[in-house]
Amino acid sequence: MAGLELLYHSVARDLVSSRDALVCFVHWEIIRAGFKCLGTGDQASADDKKKELLPMGWNATQELYALRYRSDNDQKELLLKAVSVDTSLIINVMNCQSEQVVDLTVNLDDYISSEHLQQYDRVFKKKDELRHLVESTIISPLLGLKQRTAGGSQREKKSVQPASSAEQRTNTSPLYIPSRVPERQPPCDRRGGMIVDPLRSGMPRSGFDPSSGIPGQLPPGSVPPGARFDPFGPIGRGRAGPDPDHLPPPGYDDLFM
Repeated sequence: MAGLELLYHSVARDLVSSRDALVCFVHWEIIRAGFKCLGTGDQASADDKKKELLPMGWNATQELYALRYRSDNDQKELLLKAVSVDTSLIINVMNCQSEQVVDLTVNLDDYISSEHLQQYDRVFKKKDELRHLVESTIISPLLGLKQRTAGGSQREKKSVQPASSAEQRTNTSPLYIPSRVPERQPPCDRRGGMIVDPLRSGMPRSGFDPSSGIPGQLPPGSVPPGARFDPFGPIGRGRAGPDPDHLPPPGYDDLFM
């Protein structure tokens, strides 16, 4: 940053505050970005000349700084205004063509040593951090630049979407032909219920068909085919007679009756 050092020495005798030192720093970053300073104030003047140095009277008003810049190719103009608020300096820079405005608030005590205003090698604290802050907040947004990496190159991040399983198979084998047969759904599991349907339980069914009728009890066609039928008596041609020992009379085992 030899250019900043030369610039600083050219105005060191005129510096009266930490605000002056910070405006000098920001001015040089704008010069490094390809601009030249035209003069003070927010209105063009007949005396405007493109220079790298700070114009005369640039820090005459400590509460408000106003500087105008034009790019080397005359395509862009910038207006810088810096306002002092307590121990901070609020810096606003506007692109006069697009009216885009960026702003940066800097705590002076974090980056400027007010006890060493005339000593360039001691006045700036964390110089690299301050430079990165000015570049990322003011320079890059106004010029449409991508964030620079530590090595100074510019890279653009691209989002990568994960490929689907079909795409992965396609990329793996150029001969892959997707199947047109839909995947089979797993069979419905009917286990675990309290009610068992004998027609779907998997158990063997008897050969009895109620729709054909029951001889002596139910004429054919009385029960529709496939309808549920609960027999109301033993199925057969006749009922078996009662077992003589089934209901013995009272006292049958009394030998004296």
